[in-house]
Amino acid sequence: MAVVKNRALRGLLLVLGFVFVGIAFFGVFIPGLPTTGPVLLAAFFFSRSSERFDHWLVTNRFFGTIVQDWRAGRGFSVRGKIIAVTAILISFGITTIFFIDNIYVRIGMWALAAGVSAFVLTRPTKRADQTGEVSTEQASA
Repeated sequence: MAVVKNRALRGLLLVLGFVFVGIAFFGVFIPGLPTTGPVLLAAFFFSRSSERFDHWLVTNRFFGTIVQDWRAGRGFSVRGKIIAVTAILISFGITTIFFIDNIYVRIGMWALAAGVSAFVLTRPTKRADQTGEVSTEQASA
C-alpha cells in the first residue's frame, strides 16, 4: 500500500499503529486480550503511514510472522484459530453471564461472537510446512 500524502492523516495513522502494537504487546501477557487483530491493524496503519515502521513490524521477531502470513494469504495456524475462538467464547461468556442482564443484548452478543468466530474459522489455515519467512527485499516491497 502507498503511504498517504496528507501529513496530518499520516501522523494519525502512525499513532494508531503504535497504539495497536501496544495492545498486541500486552495481549501476549494478558489472557483474553487479543494479539493477532491488533497486530494486523497496526500493520495496516503502518503500511499507510510509514514504510520504515511497516518494515520494522513485518521483520519483527515476535509479530512479523503474523503480518507476513496474513499478507501472503496463508491465514492462521490451527493453534491460532483454536486460541482465538476459545478467547472469544470465554470473553463473551463472562460478559453475557456476569455483566449483561438484557436478553436481547445477550442474544446480540452471542450473534456477534458467532460471526467473529465464523470469520476466523473461514480464513485460510496455515499448513505446518509454510514457514512464513520473508527476505528483507520482499518485506520492503
